[in-house]
Amino acid sequence: MKQGPLPSVDSPDDMTGPTDLPSCGPLPTRVGVTGPAPEEPLGVVAVGPAGAERRAVLATLLNLDPVMLTVPAGSWLVVRNAKVPTRAAFVPGYRQPHSYGADRDAAGPALARPPRRVELSVPEPLLRHFTLIDVPDTATLGAAGNRVLLEAVGRAGALLFVIAADQAFTATELNLLAEVAPTSVEVVFAVTPGAAGWGPLAEGAATTEDAGASVPPTVSGATEATAAAVTVAAHRAALLAAVPALAGARWFPVDDADSAADLRRALVGWSSREGLQRASVNPPVLPGQHERIAVAADPGDWSERLDRQTRSCAQRIRQHLALELANIHLRAVQEIVFGVGCAGLPDLLDREMAALSLLATAQCDQAVRGIITDVAGRVLGAPPAEGVRRRIATAVQYGLVDDRPGQELDKVLLITSTAGVAGLTGPEAIDALASYPAAARSEVLPPVAVALSGGCWQQWRTPGNSDHSAARAWSQRAVREVELGLSREISRRFEVIRLSLGAVLSDAVDHGILLA
Repeated sequence: MKQGPLPSVDSPDDMTGPTDLPSCGPLPTRVGVTGPAPEEPLGVVAVGPAGAERRAVLATLLNLDPVMLTVPAGSWLVVRNAKVPTRAAFVPGYRQPHSYGADRDAAGPALARPPRRVELSVPEPLLRHFTLIDVPDTATLGAAGNRVLLEAVGRAGALLFVIAADQAFTATELNLLAEVAPTSVEVVFAVTPGAAGWGPLAEGAATTEDAGASVPPTVSGATEATAAAVTVAAHRAALLAAVPALAGARWFPVDDADSAADLRRALVGWSSREGLQRASVNPPVLPGQHERIAVAADPGDWSERLDRQTRSCAQRIRQHLALELANIHLRAVQEIVFGVGCAGLPDLLDREMAALSLLATAQCDQAVRGIITDVAGRVLGAPPAEGVRRRIATAVQYGLVDDRPGQELDKVLLITSTAGVAGLTGPEAIDALASYPAAARSEVLPPVAVALSGGCWQQWRTPGNSDHSAARAWSQRAVREVELGLSREISRRFEVIRLSLGAVLSDAVDHGILLA
């Protein structure tokens, strides 16, 4: 079946937009590692290839049975501290999580689709320092899954990479580590025994002291030539040949509870330092947070500028997302024709929608911050201090609730089995889509949320349903419907921003002072 070109809301030839429109600033074009907000809880994200016994390492750290950490394929596991053990699956399309027992023999709920995340709460002292997050194996993440992982790692603050002695870093894993290396994220490596253990030492093998730079002093217990130390040194040398910026990362051979204790102490030490640093970033009172702010004598055409800014930003974001969706459609066709086939379509599209949601959310957040700074600067006569900007943002948020009764911006777009898009409202519905939930948002707008409904899994994983032409046509219609739905949502969001921000600044101009 011949596929026509995927249409978009706005022509890509008009990416720059009308020349008379003010720019809403550079928008992020992909999801990546960003600095954590001070209020973000500390987290350690565990990742690595299949077969590296990552789950056993985490179970040893937490003093749990590894079976407790089992989740459906493709789901993330978030382990928190709590007095009462609980376990719940967060599934897109539902407002409430699906609970099931937190004991070893508890059976998971029968779900139409894999949950985005499973949250396990257990009474464990280590989890008082940080949340532990386990993600799917690196080989199953794909490009979109890696982008979601990088965003989560940036917020959590630490990455624990687990690899076995008989495994080698793949090109995808090296690219992932290369993106993390220049950031402030703490990277720690754990090496586990392979199928044949650590492997015997060759006769006359050099000691770790003789190995010099090959075995860093941060390797736990590296005081003599041991098979584990030599294996760790070989892995480290292979990594540094491709990613030299990770020379300061710490390495730990882990094969039992005693060796895992060194890793445990290292993670607790990191959390202590990181916690103090984040706490020092956020002052108790921001400049301008409680002061009376006078309005400029001549604010000029701020209202017209606000209109142009909101239209321009909405147009640019719609265009960016239309192009990204066109690329997603191409990757879906490649998966159908050259990959797993029709059965792999739901997994791929759901990962793509998760990454697309993060990108759209980041673009909307940055654009709204830019609009508030620019237009409020016109009204106040100078760029607003951070405390003033937050006061205005809070007032705008109140306006969003008051001005749009019954038209919630907390909306999830769910792709249905008929290639349509259904809506589900409520902050709980949005929370169910997060692989790693964030702290309470300080941004004006709620997150953008897109996912696949359970019907898509049931349709394309049915035995015998392997018509490639039908799958390609379905994916094209689904992507097109997502584009139309996102276009309407983006336009609606910036329209309510225009109305609410305009009302806040109009009050300031009328009274001569900022009332927010």
